[in-house]
Amino acid sequence: MAVWNKLVTALRGAAHEAGESVTDSQALRILDQEIRDADNDLNKSKEALAEIMAKQKLAASRLQITHQKIGEYEGYALRALETNDEALALEVAGKVAVLESQRDEEESQSTAYTQSVEELRSAINTAQNNIKRLKQQADTVKATESVQRAQATVAGRYTGSQSRVQNALDSLDRIKQKQAERGARLQSAAELAREGSEDALEAKLRAAGITPQQGSAQTVLERLKAKQAAGSKAV
Repeated sequence: MAVWNKLVTALRGAAHEAGESVTDSQALRILDQEIRDADNDLNKSKEALAEIMAKQKLAASRLQITHQKIGEYEGYALRALETNDEALALEVAGKVAVLESQRDEEESQSTAYTQSVEELRSAINTAQNNIKRLKQQADTVKATESVQRAQATVAGRYTGSQSRVQNALDSLDRIKQKQAERGARLQSAAELAREGSEDALEAKLRAAGITPQQGSAQTVLERLKAKQAAGSKAV
């Protein structure tokens, strides 16, 4: 059972590493998509803000109309009191009370819209600044990535060219070595040929009687006669 648990853990670790590898290789693409998603969310937030601002304006307009009606009916009630028509004044006062209740609701609604507009506008400004910084940093990351890829390509080509140059130098050394060996063999052959030709020439000269025969009896006899004649003269 322990072995099975270790195997499962190892597989989970391998899957995690594979996932991280894919994420790293697609990091820039993922970053671009995340920025696009953030832009889309920001645009939706702006649309929502526009809708809330429109509702805020409508609520403010209704509130203003209600205030005007309240003032209008309060004037009617006062004029009814001036004519001592208290019943009419009471009826108008009831209308004013309804309008005041409507005014309170509209004020609450308008205040809520105003607060929502302020909060959403602040959130949008913050998001815009964050996205702007994110895009700037993404541009920097992309530029760095391009430079590093170029450097890696140049380094790889330089390494490859260095290897090719070294191989060429090794081949050149082998060629020089073979040429030196061939030259030495040719020189030795020339020397042997020269020695052989000199020996042949000496043989021809001796055969023609131009040079003495080395090691022959006649030569030895002639030398002895010359020595004897020299001794007789000395006596």
